[in-house]
Amino acid sequence: MHYRRGCLSWVSDINSLNKTDLNLPLPICIIQYFNYSIYYISTETKTWNKSREDCRQRRSDLLIINSKEEQDFIEKFRRGQKAWIGLTYNKTEGVWKWVDGSALTTKFWRSGEPNGKGNEDCVVTGYVSDPVQSWADFPCDNKFVWICEKRIFE
Repeated sequence: MHYRRGCLSWVSDINSLNKTDLNLPLPICIIQYFNYSIYYISTETKTWNKSREDCRQRRSDLLIINSKEEQDFIEKFRRGQKAWIGLTYNKTEGVWKWVDGSALTTKFWRSGEPNGKGNEDCVVTGYVSDPVQSWADFPCDNKFVWICEKRIFE
C-alpha cells in the first residue's frame, strides 16, 4: 500500500511542479510522462463512469489523444490491455466528444468501428495491436483498466 500512496501523492502534488522539476526521477508507479502531460494507468478494472470518477479524484481526467505520437506512446504504455479513454458518443448531438467537450478530430478506430452495436457509447484503446487502428466502441458498463491524463502546465 505504501507503494501506491507514494504514487498517488506525487500525482496530487503535480500542480506544484515547475518546468525545472521535469528532470526529477518519476516515482515507482504506473505513471508516465509525455509532452507536458502525465499519465496513470490503473491496475484494476471499472466501468467507464467509475474510471472517470477515479481520474477526477486524482485531479485529472480520462485520456484525450491529440496526435499519432501520443497514440503510439499510449500503446507502449498500456501493457497489452484494453483501456478506457475519455471519448464518448453524445447521443443528443450525434457526435463523438472528448471529456473536455472538444470534438473528435484525430481518430484511431479499428476497421469497422465505431459500430454502435449494443449501445456502445464509450471507447477503449488497445482493441488490436495496431496503434493506428486501436480504438473500439464498447458499452460503458463493461469493465476495463483506464488511463488518466493530467496536463502539467495549464
